[in-house]
Amino acid sequence: MSLAYIVSQAISFYGILIFAYVIMSWFRPRGVFFDLYKVLGTLCEPYIGIFRRIVPLVGGGIDFSPMVALLVLQLLVQPLLVRILLSLGL
Repeated sequence: MSLAYIVSQAISFYGILIFAYVIMSWFRPRGVFFDLYKVLGTLCEPYIGIFRRIVPLVGGGIDFSPMVALLVLQLLVQPLLVRILLSLGL
């Protein structure tokens, strides 16, 4: 198993965490789900926050920054890192 594969899988998993965080934000989590929501927020907000400063709110306050963050992660960061690692033979 190469390092490029592991990095690719880790980035995919992080994308799933962002998706779960966004879905949970649509509801009012309680109990254990609130604790999970806080943990996901701690993991995801630093990355999503970069895009919140760039992407303006649309219409009635709709926040598209998580979607832009996921697109950048999956379409730019992941292929670029994997290509670099593969070129290095890792």
